[in-house]
Amino acid sequence: MKSATIILCASLLITTSLAHAEQFNLLLFTKTVEWHHKSINGAVQAIETLGIKHHFGVDWQEDAALINDDNLKNYDAVVFLLTSGDILNSQQEAALQRFIQSGKGFVGIHSASDTEKTWPWYNQLVGHVFKIHPEIQTAQMEVVSRDFPGMEYLPNALLWTDEWYEFGPAQSKNLNYLLTVDENTFAPHAQWGDNIGDGMGKFHPIAWYHTFDGGRAFYTALGHKPIAYQDNAFLQHIYGGIYWAATGKGIPAIQ
Repeated sequence: MKSATIILCASLLITTSLAHAEQFNLLLFTKTVEWHHKSINGAVQAIETLGIKHHFGVDWQEDAALINDDNLKNYDAVVFLLTSGDILNSQQEAALQRFIQSGKGFVGIHSASDTEKTWPWYNQLVGHVFKIHPEIQTAQMEVVSRDFPGMEYLPNALLWTDEWYEFGPAQSKNLNYLLTVDENTFAPHAQWGDNIGDGMGKFHPIAWYHTFDGGRAFYTALGHKPIAYQDNAFLQHIYGGIYWAATGKGIPAIQ
């Protein structure tokens, strides 16, 4: 009788645990070796709050040693949040590559495109490489496509204040663009020594997604200012990218 009771209790515990398990797990990675954004702590708190709201696990880490095969098995997607510079060694790079090739997801936010710039595979994963940005300005941002989760919270056009990243050419052939910025509404010129930027012309992308090397990748250039992580529409934009990268869901045409 006792053994039957023990088995029943164990079964109930397992059932309860499964019923409350998060829908997916996220590795939130914020390592920097170059520019360190003041917005990192607030951004982490905002994504942890999204995890509570949408019932997914968030594990915030800055130790690159955790980018290994055994640890990455615990996650459905990796977020490079405001990372910068050359942050991974060759073994860690190989582990991240295998993680994506296994069908998992990647999310890059803001300076993730200014990370690992000498690693071609990573550049293809992110989609574009950061070149330069002008001074922080208000500009008109426009929605290119709504066929992606989270885009329903954004109007067709809106004023937004940020660092408007200028990028080099696309590193992947199948990028699906979500947001652009109108260069007629801000001054795109910037110069850092020999690095000179004059904008990207009529089409200046800000956010996109694509399937890549067996997995999924979403990137948004927004998110320099700490206050952005208190804006509901922006947070839903981020969650849309996280949700799709982690699950592959949210785009009816490919489900």
